Amino acid sequence: MTAGAQMVSGPEDVFAEADLILKVKEPLEDEYRLLQPHHVLFTFLHLAPDIQLTRGLLESGATCIAYETVETRDGRHPLLAPMSEIAGRLAPQEGAYFLERSGGGKGKLLGGATGVKAAHVVILGAGIAGSNAATIAMGMGAHTMVLDINLDALASIRHALPGVQTLHSDQLTIEEEVIKADVVIGAVLVSGARTPVLVSEELVRSMQPGSVIVDLSVDQGGCVATSRPTTHRKPTFIKYDIVHYCVDNIAGAVPITSTFALTNATLPYILSIAEKGVIAAVRSDPYLARGVNIMEGKVTMQEVAEATGNAYFPLEYVLPIEYM
Repeated sequence: MTAGAQMVSGPEDVFAEADLILKVKEPLEDEYRLLQPHHVLFTFLHLAPDIQLTRGLLESGATCIAYETVETRDGRHPLLAPMSEIAGRLAPQEGAYFLERSGGGKGKLLGGATGVKAAHVVILGAGIAGSNAATIAMGMGAHTMVLDINLDALASIRHALPGVQTLHSDQLTIEEEVIKADVVIGAVLVSGARTPVLVSEELVRSMQPGSVIVDLSVDQGGCVATSRPTTHRKPTFIKYDIVHYCVDNIAGAVPITSTFALTNATLPYILSIAEKGVIAAVRSDPYLARGVNIMEGKVTMQEVAEATGNAYFPLEYVLPIEYM
């Protein structure tokens, strides 16, 4: 409060007095019902798999900007990157714990032991989350395999982590590797869109009992057919004798680290919106403009519109922007 903050009694007061609403996770139903047309909501939204949330935000008339779709011209996601890094680093830790017998797994040590094979970890996706998962899994001594369709991303991992094996991803290769895996980490991202399902229900049935799936893509729908969101209170469920860890806010397990990392990345954009107003901020910054998912009751991101069954209105239709 000495820095100028004002404490209020609850979310109703926050939404009544604020113009710019900052969150980490997408708003709950009780929260998005409080949004008004003058509000700017800036948070992780993950709208593609959530038709109800998308409808609620459209009806609010608010401007909704998603951290995860702010994108540079070379395809980087500067506000998603910190959480992806943390999620990737946590994934092998969680996989290792739940691979233990007490966690419901088959009772294997991720790094093996003298004279005993290490566990086999298969990572689907070679982006920020996948590469960080590979770093930790390899460091823990696991036999680590990364699959992706992006050969440049695989080459980067191979160069940085010579002990990690890389494979070009196709359905046959996925099936061959997942069946052998002790831990499967899903780290697939398609910006703004629902995550493609790479591991079918039939393939999950074919995995070895007690194996573990850590689906980091679950907040965008999940890349494993049997995934469904779980919580830190109850992080796993078992289906077909396979342990599923599908916490859709895995970075929340380390809130101090996550808060500093996310704030470091988002603060320049927050200050820009606060100082210039959202219209001027978006007009002056093409990266921020790519983060606008909803404005004036219209979906302004094509992937979200297609995934949720809504009409798509390019941002320049709603807000004329010369560079677009």
